[in-house]
Amino acid sequence: MDMIATTVTALALCMAATLSRPPFPLDPASPVTPAERTATLTVEVEHLRNAKGRVQFALYDRDGTIPDEHFQHWYKLGTAPITDGKATYTFTNLPPGRYAVNILHDEDANGKIDKGLILPKEGIGFSNYTSVGPMNRPNFKKASFAVEGEMRVLVKMIYL
Repeated sequence: MDMIATTVTALALCMAATLSRPPFPLDPASPVTPAERTATLTVEVEHLRNAKGRVQFALYDRDGTIPDEHFQHWYKLGTAPITDGKATYTFTNLPPGRYAVNILHDEDANGKIDKGLILPKEGIGFSNYTSVGPMNRPNFKKASFAVEGEMRVLVKMIYL
């Protein structure tokens, strides 16, 4: 009986000690839960020249991935319908970090950039770019930006 009483007393002391302090340290530098470490990025585009097709939104997370003419190196990809000359897409559950956006006004909804002889016939756009050309080719370093928490960016549609 002494052994049972000792065990019960020890358990009671352990429970009391546990209840008298928080279950984990309240250190501001301590890591946060995974749910708190995710980010949301909403990408908007305006001034689409017509309501044909859809807008394709590609998100990139590393250097060397853009330009991505055949949409093969994206991190996340989504599409949105065109309403009143605008389209919006939201990327969710992103780890905080650096990202770049590439958009395509996919007028025939075939998922690829249609070209004339050399230049795209459909609208394109990149984060942090207002124009593109031989002297202003898109790259991840220039197009990327830090994403944390909830963010919104406006990407300019470029028709060549």
